[in-house]
Amino acid sequence: MNIYDKAHELARAIKESSEVADITAALKLVEADPESSRMLNHFRSSQQELQERMMAGEMPAPEEMEKMEKLFEVLNLNLGIRRLFEAERRLSVVIEDVNKIISGSLEHLYGADV
Repeated sequence: MNIYDKAHELARAIKESSEVADITAALKLVEADPESSRMLNHFRSSQQELQERMMAGEMPAPEEMEKMEKLFEVLNLNLGIRRLFEAERRLSVVIEDVNKIISGSLEHLYGADV
């Protein structure tokens, strides 16, 4: 068994999954509405900037975190964006589950804390 072939097979299965199809469909809806697209792009840009700062060791002020949470809540009022966020969350669960399965296969080597 070639582990890389299996990895590519898994990647194809994920790419062809209903979760990815749902994300693609939701993205098309959001992109068809310029205002929704603009709001989402602004949010993602702010989110990425915040994450980069946090990875650099800079903790954002509580007010800044609250502002991002409120922006997320406002975006969730938009049905297309909410659909996208929900589809992305479902894909994230699939990826987490796959990671747990892979990590679980190594428990016998490193113990149950893997």
